[in-house]
Amino acid sequence: MLKKIVRFSRRAALVLSLLTAIGFFLPGFVMWMYAAPRTFTVEDVPPARVGIVFGAGLLRDGSAGPVLSDRMQTAVNLYHAGKVDKILVSGDNRFIEYNEPEAGRRYALERGVPDEDIVLDYAGRRTYDTCYRARHIFGVEEAILITQNFHMPRALTLCSWFGIESVGVEADNRYFLKRSRAWWNFRETFAIFQAAWDVLIAKPLPVMGEPEPIE
Repeated sequence: MLKKIVRFSRRAALVLSLLTAIGFFLPGFVMWMYAAPRTFTVEDVPPARVGIVFGAGLLRDGSAGPVLSDRMQTAVNLYHAGKVDKILVSGDNRFIEYNEPEAGRRYALERGVPDEDIVLDYAGRRTYDTCYRARHIFGVEEAILITQNFHMPRALTLCSWFGIESVGVEADNRYFLKRSRAWWNFRETFAIFQAAWDVLIAKPLPVMGEPEPIE
């Protein structure tokens, strides 16, 4: 009798572990499948009125770090190629001394994008927040999303979930160390699971405010 209980417990544990693994990794696979046919290059992406740049880290002097610089350079390329009319730069600005949107704005201004065509979202603390606010604060219905390959599936899925017809252009403009890429992919696995939890179950409300539709 004891042996039967032990065998049953082992099998139950194995099944539970398998279901847990499937539940954890399935959202990433689904998002990747969704994003693959919706990801283009600067040259072949269909035009949209707005390009959305997702925030990323800054250097010590407050300027755009390498990840954000690549995203902004890709946005600048899209703008000068006539693929977007406006660039929505979203990011974290919860502290006075840390301002991702402003760093992105300075980068674009220095490369010939007029200030009136740059829109800043100071409350895009997470990808979820950026997509939600793009739709409900800035009134974006169609956009080109600009971010790196590891982040694109989550960005496309979330923005589409909130009603933005989205395609993406990858901002992989330079080589990053393998350990950096490995860390980003590892962290993204958990971020994808969190994104699925947020849209399906938690449904958190980001920082909101008065509507500021992009004209």
